[in-house]
Amino acid sequence: MTALAMKREFGPTLGRLLAPRWHAASRLARAVVVAAAVALVGALVALGLTLENSTYRHGGSVPFSFSYRDLWRVLPERGGFVRVQSRWRNGELKYSFAVGPLRLPAYTGELQGELPLYATSFIRALSARTRGFELRGEGKTRINNMLSGYQVLFYATVEGERVYGRDVLLVAQRAGAREGVVVAMLTSPTASAQVSSPMEVGETGVLLKPLKTFAFG
Repeated sequence: MTALAMKREFGPTLGRLLAPRWHAASRLARAVVVAAAVALVGALVALGLTLENSTYRHGGSVPFSFSYRDLWRVLPERGGFVRVQSRWRNGELKYSFAVGPLRLPAYTGELQGELPLYATSFIRALSARTRGFELRGEGKTRINNMLSGYQVLFYATVEGERVYGRDVLLVAQRAGAREGVVVAMLTSPTASAQVSSPMEVGETGVLLKPLKTFAFG
């Protein structure tokens, strides 16, 4: 392809202006410039990936998916399905969103009537394994237009830091369903000015997207 001639009033180009200096530069100087350019391109690509939404999909007997942003995959706790989180520059926990298995005992009646009963033993077990556990509330909750469940609100101490906690028990909305998940969320009290209690965890800020996009199937 033939290059279009540039009008004199628009020239010379930046390339022509820099060409003499480039040719006069040493090999070391050229190598440094090239390395800096490559690093800049890599940083821009990484930034673009960070700004994009990511999606996690889980198969098996309880398939589910959710989208997230500004959170990074880490190893889940033993027995858990997945965990995404972010930390402060000093390494302290900022946000955590984890999903683990839930299996209800055999029951009769409606699912929404069984979840509060199950929550009694769930809270007892959560209290026993969670340092600094302080129950702040519980009750039914709706996370989006398709799913409702039962939530447990609490304070906890994680890695020496006091955090807000909100666990949501979710089971597919069908008669007799017993298998589901526990969505466990943690937020540092200083992570967001809009989150000032466990009740607001997942209702705004970084954890809003994974919770509101959570879906079975």
